[in-house]
Amino acid sequence: MPTPLMPKATAVWLLDNTTLTFEQIGDFCGMHPLEIQGIADGEVAVGIIGQNPMDTQELTREEIEKGEKDTAYRLAMCDKAVQHMKLSKQKKGARYTPIARRQDKPEAIAWIIKHHPYIPDSQIVKLIGTTKKTIDSIREKTHWNISNIKPKDPVLLGLCLQTTLDKVADKFRPATISQEPDATDIDAA
Repeated sequence: MPTPLMPKATAVWLLDNTTLTFEQIGDFCGMHPLEIQGIADGEVAVGIIGQNPMDTQELTREEIEKGEKDTAYRLAMCDKAVQHMKLSKQKKGARYTPIARRQDKPEAIAWIIKHHPYIPDSQIVKLIGTTKKTIDSIREKTHWNISNIKPKDPVLLGLCLQTTLDKVADKFRPATISQEPDATDIDAA
């Protein structure tokens, strides 16, 4: 079930402006009823300004009134807000890599180049979140810090998932040629 964009702020507003139960507010906001009770007691969400869910079109006045009349009723988010959330989840932007992990990218690139040389640069860019220029500089050994780059597994560095790496590696792995000697080669020797 979708939850409001700012659940605690919405819960604060619903507590202050409606007679909904802790269970109803908790169910709508995706929070535990005890956490809602903590907000009501002033122990949780201190200093958070309430956000009206009607202003953000997450709830309608009629929906709130239904909930106030029937304590067993569970509030439902407006269809428009649900559709908006689905669309925003589909859009994917650039991944954020914390500053502490950015220096690990060249090591991860070196590991992929060493262990999976058949993976195209375009896929390495997607896996690690780097640039083609960086990949080329590591491959050509012209990277500014090449003397300190030691190949390290990007999964262990936390830059990609093992399943994603395996999927890409399997997709681009060339067909293996049998390394066993042929029977005619043995006879000729």
